[in-house]
Amino acid sequence: MTKFPLVTALFIAVPLIEIYLFTVVGAAVGGLSTVVLVILTAMIGVSLLRAQGLQTLARLQQQAAQGQLPADTLFEGAALLLGGVLLLTPGFMTDSLGFLCLLPTTRKRLIQSLLRYCMQKSSVQFNSTAAYTAKSEQSSRDNDVLEGEFRVKDDDKDCLLYTSPSPRDRQ
Repeated sequence: MTKFPLVTALFIAVPLIEIYLFTVVGAAVGGLSTVVLVILTAMIGVSLLRAQGLQTLARLQQQAAQGQLPADTLFEGAALLLGGVLLLTPGFMTDSLGFLCLLPTTRKRLIQSLLRYCMQKSSVQFNSTAAYTAKSEQSSRDNDVLEGEFRVKDDDKDCLLYTSPSPRDRQ
């Protein structure tokens, strides 16, 4: 299935599911209680998003200050953003999905599942800290590293290229 029909199906299915859930919950607890429940879940979600977002931002700044690649933290920030958008969208299904993105244990599991899916679908390999290394046919065939220096002479517009011998030439 291509992406466009999938997105179109989601734009049709999600509102229909939300309308159905509104009617079921409204019939069980009443219309006013349903509206209050939707507003209450949004308020709880926003406060949880704020707390989790500040923790994630502090961790991102700490990792960046230590010179670490904050890839996990960036993925968590993206999940928090998605969770916030889902929580602010009125509906019970979107609120449930939003809370899954905001709770630390489920958020980490969702990120791990997404990374596993990405590893299967591409040639990019992720390690446990979500740092990545791209594998290409060229790098797997030829692991030689050429060290060198390149200088451009301004007066003659000539180029001087110096390359040190490759590891094979040194042996």
